[in-house]
Amino acid sequence: MKFFLLFLSAAAFAQQSTINVDNDLIKVLTVTQPVGAKSKLHEHKVNRVMIYPTAGGQTLRFDDGHVENQKWKAGGVAWSPAGGKHTSENPTKIDNHLIEVELKKPGPSTPAAFSAMDPVKLAPKNYKVEFDNPQVRVLRVKIGPKQSVPMHEHGLPRVVVYLSDQDFKITTEDGKVELAKHKAGDVSYAGKARHKEENLGGKEFEVLVVEIK
Repeated sequence: MKFFLLFLSAAAFAQQSTINVDNDLIKVLTVTQPVGAKSKLHEHKVNRVMIYPTAGGQTLRFDDGHVENQKWKAGGVAWSPAGGKHTSENPTKIDNHLIEVELKKPGPSTPAAFSAMDPVKLAPKNYKVEFDNPQVRVLRVKIGPKQSVPMHEHGLPRVVVYLSDQDFKITTEDGKVELAKHKAGDVSYAGKARHKEENLGGKEFEVLVVEIK
């Protein structure tokens, strides 16, 4: 009986991950780390973008003795460069929920160029740059209830992490209409596109967009 209880306890603390996207550019994982869970010693060999749909924190212990305590707010995003071997532990009182965007390739040799239809230029009140580096540009998008964003262009492939529910009408430049619905916590991947958007819902819509250069 003791063995059985210990087995259940170990299973309860196991970290779980789901692969959302895996292609030649990126690998996107949704990770749940229960309270008290501690990972095995590991390392991240590529740069990552970390997105935190809910508040949480981790203690990272590196094999060189360095300890790093992290805390984040709900809806947070951070750049995480490749680093040394470490363990990660959840010392908080709630489960951690994280989304990791692993970048498989270095950025292009020439800086990415954005057209006049870039949404950051056309709708700066809705599209804000969180950070921009040689590999990615990360945008926080907020569109109010019943609000529309004019025709704009996404010139790079992108990962979209939904921080709130989506109820959208999307119209492409050739007039095709699509109704898009997602739940908070969903992850999607899309290529280049040109369209306008309308928030049909009664609440503000918020997403984080990771553009891959």
